[in-house]
Amino acid sequence: MNVPSSLPFGGWPLYGSVFWVTFALWQLAEMGMSALPRAASPSTRQDRGSLGLVFLSLWLALWIDFASALLLPSAAMPAARTVFWIGIGCVLAGTGLRWSAIWTLGRYFTVAVATQASQPVIDVGPYRYIRHPSYAGLLLALVGFALALGNWVGLLAMLLLPGSAFAYRIAVEEAALLSTLGESYAHYMRRTWRLIPYLI
Repeated sequence: MNVPSSLPFGGWPLYGSVFWVTFALWQLAEMGMSALPRAASPSTRQDRGSLGLVFLSLWLALWIDFASALLLPSAAMPAARTVFWIGIGCVLAGTGLRWSAIWTLGRYFTVAVATQASQPVIDVGPYRYIRHPSYAGLLLALVGFALALGNWVGLLAMLLLPGSAFAYRIAVEEAALLSTLGESYAHYMRRTWRLIPYLI
């Protein structure tokens, strides 16, 4: 028996194949961050539980997104197949932005909130315009998955849950950087945006 859903996969296997290949590539890109080199000098960790909150909100939102697409067909987006391709484009663009930010930081990139007194303020590449391009890229990719699954409830969950977690994470990180880097980071904050130029 066919179960109604808002997934755009039905009727054309290409959609399902593209989605799962994209999801697998995104997962590999995220896992690849653990293999990157880190700065050798000691650092001060000031995470305050933000990393765990981000992971919890991310996977909870993904679960709600999949469940909504499967169980709430009444909340399906119109033109689901067109929105699907827009979503896949957002995933790829977001992943590209995230990795561009990570490569720009180089050895100063870390998953935990960790600061070093010797580190400079990075203001080149995507950091020239926004302070957290890595988070912006991840959020764009997550929104892309929600669009690809084509359900309004899933999109709302993806915006609210990881969005709230990243808001906390950014506040923690910026407080740590201000404490360590002082006026140079304060000046950088005054001339840049957090996630989206001229908006956020």
